[in-house]
Amino acid sequence: MSVPVRAYLSIGEVLSRLRTEFSDITISKIRFLEAEGLIEPQRTPSGYRKFTTTDLDRLRFVLIAQRDQYLPLKVIKENLDAMDRGLSPAKSVGGVASPRLATNDGVLTSDQFASDNDLRLTRTELLAASNLTNEQLTEIESYGLISIRGRHYDSDGLSVAKAVAEISAFGIGARHLRAFKTAADREIGLVEQITTPLLRQKGSESKARAEEVERELASLSIRLHTSLVRAGLHRAK
Repeated sequence: MSVPVRAYLSIGEVLSRLRTEFSDITISKIRFLEAEGLIEPQRTPSGYRKFTTTDLDRLRFVLIAQRDQYLPLKVIKENLDAMDRGLSPAKSVGGVASPRLATNDGVLTSDQFASDNDLRLTRTELLAASNLTNEQLTEIESYGLISIRGRHYDSDGLSVAKAVAEISAFGIGARHLRAFKTAADREIGLVEQITTPLLRQKGSESKARAEEVERELASLSIRLHTSLVRAGLHRAK
């Protein structure tokens, strides 16, 4: 009878795996990094630590940052927070993290150990990534083109912000973009008319079916919108 493989590692096993690369690693140091909030291993009912491969990769990232970049724990913790939010850490102390999930310099990034890769940007990070000014962002927020969720902006907000920044280069202000928001709200309402009855159906597959229909209708509405705009511009020539 085969013995099932455990889905976690003990602190001793973590130490063994890291020691070949970091000769000075000790159990005390691992516990210290946990106390500082850089890792958060789960616990068994009896209190023993349970490390996942995510925890192991996170520890390795911390140790590399200390050894090779001489970064203080405060900065490393800020970098980990950025990575957990789907960003690449700032390239210099005091810099702004950028919304990329991977880098090309061999450093571990969020797609390798974050459990949730949904992008979450602060206001400063959104402005830096989109090239909007603070005044422009405030204006499009007032028109409902973008909104903050909790304390962060998501990937949809970044997409909107980038589009607005590029459109503004043609002298088009936020007030002229309200028509896009109105049209989008109408399309959303139409899609919801179709998907709401599906969500009300009983069964485990109803939600999945509703989500699939939503994606399909959204794609088709974008195609239709693009075709209508293109056709209108062709007629105007």
